Amino acid sequence: MGKDFIISLYLIAFKMIFGVFKLFPTKNKITFVVSFGDNIRSVYEEMVRQHIKAEVVFLSNGKTAKQFEDYPDTTILSFETAVISDNLKAIYHLATSRYIVVDNYFGFLASAQFKKGVECIQLWHAGGAIKKFGLEDASAANRSPAAQQRFRKVYSKFDKVAVGSEEMAEIFKKAFGLGDKNILRTGVPRTDFFYDEQLKTKSLKKVESYTESWTGKKKILYAPTYRDNELNSFELKLDLERLQKEIGQDYVILLKLHPAIKKRTDYERQFPGFVFDLSSSGFHINELLLAADCLITDYSSIPYEYSLLQRPMIFFAYDLESYAKERGLWGEYENMVPGPVVTTTGEIIELIKAGDFDIDAIVKFAREHNKYSFGHSSENLLQYMFSTSHDGKGADHKRISHETDSAASR
Repeated sequence: MGKDFIISLYLIAFKMIFGVFKLFPTKNKITFVVSFGDNIRSVYEEMVRQHIKAEVVFLSNGKTAKQFEDYPDTTILSFETAVISDNLKAIYHLATSRYIVVDNYFGFLASAQFKKGVECIQLWHAGGAIKKFGLEDASAANRSPAAQQRFRKVYSKFDKVAVGSEEMAEIFKKAFGLGDKNILRTGVPRTDFFYDEQLKTKSLKKVESYTESWTGKKKILYAPTYRDNELNSFELKLDLERLQKEIGQDYVILLKLHPAIKKRTDYERQFPGFVFDLSSSGFHINELLLAADCLITDYSSIPYEYSLLQRPMIFFAYDLESYAKERGLWGEYENMVPGPVVTTTGEIIELIKAGDFDIDAIVKFAREHNKYSFGHSSENLLQYMFSTSHDGKGADHKRISHETDSAASR
């Protein structure tokens, strides 16, 4: 109750300040509100390539702001932090922009009454979804009525949501309570990376030069979903000692853990030359996916992007029953993932040694879930936003070509 009260006070203050700044004229300006950054970075870099003239503002309340520090002629502000001056400037930009582009849930939207003609576009940080979120998140039922009402207000502000497939379009409609008019079938901007051969070559060299210890060895990327109860007390469920003994001669393990996890073991010290914790290395997730010969994950959305590379995946769902009950899944887990489901390290070792993966299933998965993501997603979004035929409503992206080539074949 106390938390909801504090949030309500913040939203009242936000609404009042926002209302004052709305008196200023709307400008040819895009304000990006950043949580993860991958999609937004792709869109901005495409804007630069196309020489699109518009004022650009980045708002971030975390480390993601560092991703944009080298971008010239942009404004970067901390938002929803203790820096009052930045907060006021941020609200001014939100109130005077033609477009507000977000990549996550942001509570301030509950109180933001945008002017007519202003659009809020959601570039959700996941290209696909296994676990439920939004209105369908099972844990949301435990929140207060005030919180649930706030969630709905936020979701109602999404004028458009970019999607890479019809499956994701249906999920967003349910998760955010939206209709088909709110769906932009442009593709997911961050997947453009997998079709850019020059960028892929540069990124792969960057990762490969990280250390000589893994030269000549295959790389297994383990990127699990974080659990709410693990943020302050994390225990890796992979038996690294056994993995090193069984496959350490030919493989190395790359770890990509959630940045919010505060306490974790120094795995690199325990397993030198075999385990590399790249959680805070500065590598973008796409770079690590590109470098990985095999992916091990569970309920994360990254298989949707990784499938474009047509490489093996193993789904280490050691807590499937409890996780599905607590968070909820969008379907039967085994039918949703394009690879074997296991619960023990022993099973993982057997699969890796056998090397018998159904790549055809992964190719099919990629085509279904990246239908609109074929290397031009950022371009498609900007076409919607800045096309002369837009007239405030945008192009009909149902007519965009649906031919999707595998990124692995480019």
